[in-house]
Amino acid sequence: MKPAPTLPAAFLARNGQHLPAPLQALQHSRGQSLQGMPLPTRKTENWKYSSRYLSFDEALAPTLAQSKDSDAAVMTTPVSGYRIVIRNGRVDQSASEFPDSAGLRVTPFSELSNEDAQKLAERLDHSLDTATTQMARLNTARLEDGVFIAVAKDTEVDRPVYIQVFTDTDSGQQGSVYPRVMVEMGAFSKLTLVEQYDAGGDGSCLVNAVTEANLGDSANLTYIRLTLEPETIRHIGATGIRLGANSRFESHCIGFGGVLRRHDLQVRFEAPGAECSLNGVAVTQNSQHYDNHTVLEHLAGHCNSEETYRCMAAGKSHNIFNGRIHIHRDAQKTNAQMSNKNLLLSAEAEIDTKPELEIYADDVKCAHGATVGRLDPEALFYLLARGIARDEARTLLSMGFINEIVARIPLEDVRERVDQRLAGFIQNNLIED
Repeated sequence: MKPAPTLPAAFLARNGQHLPAPLQALQHSRGQSLQGMPLPTRKTENWKYSSRYLSFDEALAPTLAQSKDSDAAVMTTPVSGYRIVIRNGRVDQSASEFPDSAGLRVTPFSELSNEDAQKLAERLDHSLDTATTQMARLNTARLEDGVFIAVAKDTEVDRPVYIQVFTDTDSGQQGSVYPRVMVEMGAFSKLTLVEQYDAGGDGSCLVNAVTEANLGDSANLTYIRLTLEPETIRHIGATGIRLGANSRFESHCIGFGGVLRRHDLQVRFEAPGAECSLNGVAVTQNSQHYDNHTVLEHLAGHCNSEETYRCMAAGKSHNIFNGRIHIHRDAQKTNAQMSNKNLLLSAEAEIDTKPELEIYADDVKCAHGATVGRLDPEALFYLLARGIARDEARTLLSMGFINEIVARIPLEDVRERVDQRLAGFIQNNLIED
């Protein structure tokens, strides 16, 4: 029998020697625990559709070097809030606009005091199930830098915080980067956080990104995640959220496909009264791949969750959605709803959807549903009969399929950016029915 593949030792080379000592100690501990780690295969349930796209070629092991030209490929997208730039895994302070706001602290990991770094080290990785997000531990072992965001109690941040994660592959260089974000929110605080992942050039690179957030009682976090990288980038992302009593988490995840795209979103309801709303759109074309996995862990009672994802696949691409709601024994009076609708734009495209409910409480209200189909021929005929050109009619129907989700994004500049990218995707993938 062929032995199972393991993580090459080259991927455990130490990074971040400039980090505070407690974070270096955490890196070393994680690296030791990952030696000989089995890599996912087709028999690994949560990676069965994506393991074949997961490359740990040793050419990708080195950390990408920082560009000598600090202005070469910095993201110039206008933003309406505070801008934090992470380039090739390191915070680019010259391109960032750190907030000057009472109650909001944004600090690179590399500039934390030993005392604060120790507190951070004790919190990292506690919001994610490492059995299903194996690559998040690799992010910790290979940290070069990260962004720590602390929102004080009773603070409503006046502007969104934009974290723009840029991978510089202009020279065709290969390697990997490990961006990290940690958010701590005090009681009754409020924050809007935007993460945008992009890259320059066509080099092959592995992006292993992790974001964690701990919400205090009655805290409110709106989280927008945009995966806009070129298709040559292999992107593995994980987002872990812990909810306190009466807190609220709202997410909007928009993703465009590539050689490999994978995002795990895990939310833990740890106290009564917490709520979350998950919204997502994933589109793929040509031979691209996108794999969305969400997990809602209802540990406490009297909590509400609502999840709505839309997926579109064109060409010979593959789009996956796996959503799991786990209602624990003590999570009575839970209200959980999940909906996943999928649109095939090509006869050769593939979409796999797997909504799951695992319920151990007896006083709950839960529902889930999933559909896969093509454009409604009756709706298309209706538009054609009113003089609308066929291509325009298909574009309108396709945009209508996802506009319900895009319209929920609360920031107009982000919404317009997403609309433009999605309209271009649809126009490039019109097919004859």
